[in-house]
Amino acid sequence: MQRRTLLLGVAAAALGASACTTRGTAPTAAPGGTAAPTAGAATSAAAASGYPTKDITLIVQAAAGGGSDLSSRALASAMEPIIGKSIIVENRPGAAGSTAMLHVKSQPADGYTIGFGPVEIAMLGSLNYDIKPADFDLLGQIMLGPGVLSVPPNSPYNSLQEFVDAAKEREMTVSNSGPGSIWEVLGSAIAAETDAKIRPVPFDGGAPAVAAVMGGQVDAAGSGVNEVKQNLADGKLKVLALFHSERHPELPDVPTAKEQGLDIEIGGWGGIYAPKGLPADVKATLEDAIKQAVESDSYRDIITKSGNLVVYKNSADFEAFAQSEFDRFAELLNP
Repeated sequence: MQRRTLLLGVAAAALGASACTTRGTAPTAAPGGTAAPTAGAATSAAAASGYPTKDITLIVQAAAGGGSDLSSRALASAMEPIIGKSIIVENRPGAAGSTAMLHVKSQPADGYTIGFGPVEIAMLGSLNYDIKPADFDLLGQIMLGPGVLSVPPNSPYNSLQEFVDAAKEREMTVSNSGPGSIWEVLGSAIAAETDAKIRPVPFDGGAPAVAAVMGGQVDAAGSGVNEVKQNLADGKLKVLALFHSERHPELPDVPTAKEQGLDIEIGGWGGIYAPKGLPADVKATLEDAIKQAVESDSYRDIITKSGNLVVYKNSADFEAFAQSEFDRFAELLNP
């Protein structure tokens, strides 16, 4: 079977029009964790330019409480002592993330407005939005959330193969976090690779999509690990497969799709971006601060416990990766 690897971004942004602004405070790290980096660890570029001289705003394309929000707040909290200023997290949900991205795109390229960019930053250009990765300065990837396929606890299916075999005989409903979302693509990828009959059922976010499968409203749900981890532990659902290259440390008993004969990887990535054209010293300062924050124990503890994985790419590597994803989606969404 031909291998199809789809590294796709954090669940689609929750819809809404209002903005919510709060201090960039993340959940407290577990006792015994190493302290965050000390203040004054700014780069020499920052010392030379004086940047930053005021607080920085981090725009999040999703509502408070979701995976994008958690990752953004964890990073903001870890970055503050490094960069020496407060980082204010501002939620601007709406229009599949385009509301936030267009706002960031319109701001001055001075380093005082940055954004959290999920896969939608690489998708929206193929969905008739004026957004593409090349419109921004991409500063670094900060996380990856592998995808999973879950079923109700009383489902007759106990493996991915059993589910696929049944879906070849009758249409299966698979909930996801919204039209055009990465978790909708999860179902589409399974169907494309196996000829299974899958009908996507969109919800407004990953949490209601998972609630639908727990309540038996759908046959299965595509989501991130963070949205099923606790429910699996509580016996409220079964996870049939993890769509990642290896088993997840938080779900050691869940086999990968590849182990079950289906070589598909689907995961939700996220990173930090800024308006195009940052001064070189400002860009270097932000990139360095993001790297140090991602490497901090406090950030790693929060992200890992949420069910996501800490994955870092520097600015150049993140830009190349996002462009490759943009090219992939141009083919996938406009066949």
